[in-house]
Amino acid sequence: MDRWLSFGLLLLCSCSLLMVPGAVAWSKEGHMMTCRIAQALLEPEAAEAVQNLLPHHVDGDLSALCIWPDQIRHWYKYRWTSPLHFIDTPDDACSFDYARDCHDSHGLQDMCVAGAVKNFTSQLMHYKEGTGDRRYNMTEALLFLSHFMGDIHQPMHVGFTTDRGGNTAELRWFRHKSNLHHVWDREIVLTAMKEYYDKDMELLLQDIERNYTDGIWSDDVSSWQHCNEISQCVNRWARESIQIACKWAYKGVEPGMTLADDYFNSRMPYVMKRIAQGGVRLSMILNQVFGDPEEGFAAAT
Repeated sequence: MDRWLSFGLLLLCSCSLLMVPGAVAWSKEGHMMTCRIAQALLEPEAAEAVQNLLPHHVDGDLSALCIWPDQIRHWYKYRWTSPLHFIDTPDDACSFDYARDCHDSHGLQDMCVAGAVKNFTSQLMHYKEGTGDRRYNMTEALLFLSHFMGDIHQPMHVGFTTDRGGNTAELRWFRHKSNLHHVWDREIVLTAMKEYYDKDMELLLQDIERNYTDGIWSDDVSSWQHCNEISQCVNRWARESIQIACKWAYKGVEPGMTLADDYFNSRMPYVMKRIAQGGVRLSMILNQVFGDPEEGFAAAT
């Protein structure tokens, strides 16, 4: 378990936010919207805990730091976190099995995004003990959990092993070169913002929020939030992602082809729904770990 310990928070200097290696997760906008959705749904006790854990320079805005785990994943100190952003599944299996799939390239267990969500949730459950378990940096745990809840809901982060979740499936997105992973990480979100929202993330976020508050997803939100035991929940969320990846991301796609309007229009609703689900479920976790311990998870270890 030593690998899950944190060793000090480098983000306290705002200059660290400028050091951004190539992102391989939800786009900046995708992660920010996930965290904005979650923070808006926090109950008072959880909202206060999040406020207390965030560094002062972000003025209480969790979304400002939701891409931090991408920014530091290649730094020597945090290189161990790199496998935590994804899950490699057997090609064409269209299934997720924790024992089979949640490990790094050396076979070390729990080293995948499902394991990360489970373990950082477990760390945050110590916050209610007062100053928290001193083995863990609670601010880092909050930021890692918030980011990885976005990653586990991005379908191509639970993708096929051979093409590295679509990263090596090179193709064209309308008129420029891309790959299948990047299409789901960023291209669909940016194209939606450009085509329908005048490049304004706030307008897109408002539409997503309307869809889960009183729109097409509103009847499903209670089922999204249902989670008694975090280990079972991460398995379910990962299975959702690989099933969407198989049915909607990979289906009909060949390397070298051009994806355009038909692909964009049919896949965009799934991208937006996964952002919403990630945010709603992140709020559920934070409300449980920072709220009444008697109403929290049965276990998160």
